Amino acid sequence: MPSILLWVLFAFFCGSLPFSVWLPKLFGRRDAREFGDRNPGATNAFRAGGPLVGLLALVLDVSKAAAPVGWAYFQEGFTGWPMALIATAPVLGHAFSPFLRFQGGKALAVAFGAWIGLTLWKLSIPALLLVLVWRKVVDIDGWAVMLALASLLVIILLWLPEPLFLAVLAGQVLILGWKHRDDLRRRPHLRPRLTGRGR
Repeated sequence: MPSILLWVLFAFFCGSLPFSVWLPKLFGRRDAREFGDRNPGATNAFRAGGPLVGLLALVLDVSKAAAPVGWAYFQEGFTGWPMALIATAPVLGHAFSPFLRFQGGKALAVAFGAWIGLTLWKLSIPALLLVLVWRKVVDIDGWAVMLALASLLVIILLWLPEPLFLAVLAGQVLILGWKHRDDLRRRPHLRPRLTGRGR
């Protein structure tokens, strides 16, 4: 139990590191939380610091979940509910970062990183493609994320019906659903070009 707790805390700490806030301040003295939707995430790091800073923030946001999760899963051999807690911890850390007074980002990149840590490409690539596809289909990002997670559930059930993956997905649905709650209060619509109204 102590080692599990330490790993969960370590993964949470890694996830809580707000690179998307620190990097634009370091390289351009600009706060990502003053741009766009004021979310301390990689998208606003692009806006605040430019392409190179934004790309670096994105890579680090993905890596701060992929590294501890992959280490715990492949090297330390954690499985079952301990691994589910470890894989969820960096997502939770990013979403509620103590470095930002528990006002963290929306955690999408970190959730993607957790799937890399657990499955390498097997579920991370489908997850990425599903988010991109649903963002082309519906006009509200929060709904695109939730629909992508629902689609990922189908893939897991049909292809990799592992209880660990289902538990991790459930945790991501709760955390990302909460962080996108403002979006989810709005009714989604199909993109105009999909309905024919954009012609």
